[in-house]
Amino acid sequence: MSGFETARPATRAAVILPWEKASPQEEIRAADARLEEAVGLTASIGLVVVRKAAIVLRARRPATLLGSGQVEQLAEAVKLDQVDVVVMDARLSPVQQRNLEKALGCKVVDRTGLILDIFGARAATREGVLQVELAHLEYQRSRLVRLWTHLERQRGGFGFLGGPGETQIEADRRMLDERLVRLRKDLDQVRRTRGLHRDARRRVPFPIVALVGYTNAGKSTLFNALTGSSVHAQDQLFATLDPTMRGLRLPSGRQIILSDTVGFISELPTELIAAFRATLEEVSEADVILHVRDIAHPDSAAQRADVLGVLDGMARDGMIDAQWPERTIEVLNKADLVGGIEAVPKRDNAVAISAITGEGVADLFEALDRQLTRNMQVLQVRLSVTDGAALAWLYDHGEVIERLDQEDGMDVHVRLFAADRSRFEILYPGRLAAA
Repeated sequence: MSGFETARPATRAAVILPWEKASPQEEIRAADARLEEAVGLTASIGLVVVRKAAIVLRARRPATLLGSGQVEQLAEAVKLDQVDVVVMDARLSPVQQRNLEKALGCKVVDRTGLILDIFGARAATREGVLQVELAHLEYQRSRLVRLWTHLERQRGGFGFLGGPGETQIEADRRMLDERLVRLRKDLDQVRRTRGLHRDARRRVPFPIVALVGYTNAGKSTLFNALTGSSVHAQDQLFATLDPTMRGLRLPSGRQIILSDTVGFISELPTELIAAFRATLEEVSEADVILHVRDIAHPDSAAQRADVLGVLDGMARDGMIDAQWPERTIEVLNKADLVGGIEAVPKRDNAVAISAITGEGVADLFEALDRQLTRNMQVLQVRLSVTDGAALAWLYDHGEVIERLDQEDGMDVHVRLFAADRSRFEILYPGRLAAA
């Protein structure tokens, strides 16, 4: 041995966008922006993109999705560029995937498989790993006919009169089903643990502010800028997956819990929508939702529609209340790329900022304080001179507006969240009356 290791050659990839001009879903999403997103997804897992193209679909072919002439042209390009894997930015059926691999002579990955691979590479916590494995297995189960090469074999039956026995595909599907059952049980246990953590936070309690937004909109960068944390933030799609929470004291003195969540993306695989429900549970518990947008992205409006669509779907499924828009602030991030916050058009209940430069962060804090105040109730509390613990509780959990000390006690005007009002009435009954 020479002592030198031979570097592994880079995996060469072609990214192909099957484009349907007439699709209502795509009217607001330009083909070039969608193609660049697919290129970014592909590059984020270490593939070297040597060819990218949008192919206009005249009609969806059941066998290959693309037309026969388009498949032939693509096969020639794949051979010319020595492509190892073709990423089709569309959802392929198992038959389409198998037929394309035969025609192109290389591996073919659809949008679902690509996103699953990215999630698998990025998940760090036990919950994230379990969710990704669950989604992978659900995806593989529908593709057993493509993924396995020994399906024609059969196992012998039991006894002399036994039938042909269990086919290999049935055995493989049974093993997958058993593993899926175990994973769902493990996930339920993890979610119960997260539920206990949420219950503990309710007892603290501080308002929860959740960051949501399209992937790569700058949520983690903003999270770090606000909290001084070092959550992984990179100019990369799905740089972080697992939810992160930190305490934060606003300039007003109010204490909150800030939560960074997984990034949204258009056409998220159905397997991941089901598997990643728990990562969005923090949004359902949030007192305020900060919708972080990349205002400099050419596809910003379509990305906004994707995020709102997911949240609306959560509301329809009962995961979040229907009034979530009332407690949402749009954070128009990356204003430094369009000339600063003054260059961003003004919008109601929206704040322009740059998480990188810090410009506009003070305005965001003010907007956050105003929103939190709107969510609070103004109450009048009558305390005796011996109620020092109750007075301290009000200062810790609410916003004392006015305090009048008298010989026989204290009259306190205070702002409290509805949940805190209920806790105060339980801890100190008989002292609270509506102002």
